[in-house]
Amino acid sequence: MSKKNDIRLLRINYLRGPNMWTYRPVLEVWLDLGELEDCPSNLLPGFNDRLTTALPALIEHHCGVGERGGFIERLRDGTWMGHVLEHIVIELLNLAGMPTGFGQTRSTSQRGVYRMVFRARDEQVARAALAEGHALLMAIINAEAFDVPAAVARVRDKLDDCYLGPSTAAIVAAATDRRIPHIRLNDGNLVQLGHGQRQRRIWTAETDMTSAIAEGIAGDKDLTKTLLKAVGVPVPAGQEVKTAAEAWEAAQDIGLPVVVKPSDGNHGRGVTLDISTQADCEAAFKLADAHGSSVLVESYIRGNEHRLLVVGGQVVAASRGEAAWVHGDGRQTVTQLVDSQINVDPRRGLTEDFPLNRIRVAEDGVILLDLQRQGLTPESVPAAGTAVLIQRNGNVAIDCTPEVHPEVAHAVSLAARTVGLDIAGVDLVTEDISRPLAETGGAIVEVNAGPGLLMHLKPASGAPQPVGQAIIDHLFAEDESGRIPIVGVAGSRGGHQITRLVAWLLHLNGRHVGLACKDGLFLGTRRVEKRDSACWDAAHRLLMNRGVNAVVVENDAASILRDGLAYDRATVGVVTDLDGIAALAEFDVQDADQLYKVLRTQVDVVLSDGASVLNAAHPRLVDMAELSDGEVVFYAEDGTLEAIRHHRDRGGRAVFLRGGAAVLAQGPAETPGANIEALLRRFGSNATDAATLLAAVAAAWALGISPELIAAGLDTFVPDLHLA
Repeated sequence: MSKKNDIRLLRINYLRGPNMWTYRPVLEVWLDLGELEDCPSNLLPGFNDRLTTALPALIEHHCGVGERGGFIERLRDGTWMGHVLEHIVIELLNLAGMPTGFGQTRSTSQRGVYRMVFRARDEQVARAALAEGHALLMAIINAEAFDVPAAVARVRDKLDDCYLGPSTAAIVAAATDRRIPHIRLNDGNLVQLGHGQRQRRIWTAETDMTSAIAEGIAGDKDLTKTLLKAVGVPVPAGQEVKTAAEAWEAAQDIGLPVVVKPSDGNHGRGVTLDISTQADCEAAFKLADAHGSSVLVESYIRGNEHRLLVVGGQVVAASRGEAAWVHGDGRQTVTQLVDSQINVDPRRGLTEDFPLNRIRVAEDGVILLDLQRQGLTPESVPAAGTAVLIQRNGNVAIDCTPEVHPEVAHAVSLAARTVGLDIAGVDLVTEDISRPLAETGGAIVEVNAGPGLLMHLKPASGAPQPVGQAIIDHLFAEDESGRIPIVGVAGSRGGHQITRLVAWLLHLNGRHVGLACKDGLFLGTRRVEKRDSACWDAAHRLLMNRGVNAVVVENDAASILRDGLAYDRATVGVVTDLDGIAALAEFDVQDADQLYKVLRTQVDVVLSDGASVLNAAHPRLVDMAELSDGEVVFYAEDGTLEAIRHHRDRGGRAVFLRGGAAVLAQGPAETPGANIEALLRRFGSNATDAATLLAAVAAAWALGISPELIAAGLDTFVPDLHLA
């Protein structure tokens, strides 16, 4: 078989919001199969076997068949390479740890050219998966070698670089479960939950309610202990020291054994436990001094270390650590014993995907010091049966939430409140967390801001705790969604006029409105940018603006095809027409059926308690009503249209023209409204039409603005931006 030429990737476009394919972001790829258009999968000798050998989990892809093995069936029957590429990319993402179930491939009007899309939570990860999938597909077509595990590793590396950390991802997932929207604000873990004035922000497990003063207190362990002791929370006795000599003197004053640790360290770095000799104390001081700005000497509390997570004053999760030991065999070194007896545990690894850390003996100063105290080095070979202590408190990753005694929970909650943190990781040492601290001699040793959540999400043993949900419930009341009213207007006629009118009426209704339309970007009645702002970027900026509590956006078909919608859901969605096809040639939109699929996106995202506002003079837009999750409000100049009469017979709402004025009708009831003819005169000849103004009236009414305010608002609206 002669070598086939590469499939050409003509265009790669990231659709960042709801689009004609799905509610979620996707990577859209235009590809040219070239000569492979004549070579479906069943006509390439050995192709199917090579593909399923390289990616055996393709058997799990249901594809359009709807059952396990569906894609394999399509391969045997013969499917084109664009469709195959879609499934290869999805499988690579699955293997890399970003499960992806959605993909579609459709032909275009040009022979051999296809549009292929797949779910893309992150653009860079999706592009990496596409590149690897493309290379893998061509290698399989041409019976060439390809290292699949290496490709998966490269995609996973990109995922690790670009995607949210596990703590942030858990919080965002909990927000999604409650249908609270989110916006990622940087390449790290700063995330906005909600929109406009109703937004909250998180940065891993810190929130915009986390006090900077409290965070500063938590970073000063000596000050933290002073405050906790003042309110009756048990803490170990201790003092800050400047030199190794002072450390030993303090240890003797406090009473041996002691703990030596940095005053502002974290993650247990530089902490040495159970010190009873001067040599060990001086060595521990040197280690602690390298990890912090000063050093603390504290009394040693016997027991296991525990981490309790406090959210909004309540303990929501608890984990316990345990000492890590190895047992000599007379043959292996300490390092080899750690690898064969501890690191072999599949729960241990070097990334946040693992609940337990892989132990690197030679790189951990605390472990080296503890070995030294046992007369050992990493290269020592312990005698058979000899127990060697590696970590006095290993990873705190054993869930013990059900065991926490109420008095312990009270003390921990009080500690978090005393420091002033809304979310805190409180470290305590006790021999038995199911008993009060007074009975066990336990004490709280640290209060941490921005605690990691992984130990509670993926414990080494025990049940995961819903800590992401607890944080979301802390940030948002049960009846809050973080949403503000959003109005989206789609179509090619009068969108800028409709959006400006609706924004004006919302302003009169007491809202702080952000508006993005062809006339510019507006905050309230002030135009802050004059350039065309009917685009994703401008609308996205409004959703991030803490000063707005309502947003109005103009969307034409081209912007939806290019970027998708800037919002995941809308309160009101307006669709005005199915015109403007001639301007969409670059997107291969050539008829009304194709344009219908694009503009229905605006209706697809309407909330169940929102409304779709549709032009009843267009039969296809009347058909669009059945797609709306919310109410439907029809509008048209002619109130006798069958669609309007039928809608009213069922108690629906409609807006139409009679005697030059808008009529707002619900069922048989009619309310006279705004003077449309007068407003048309103010706009000037040929500047707009009655249907456009009626669309604005219908959208405002759907938002709950009263007919009286709508009429008064249109009477005061100034169409000329130079006079506004």
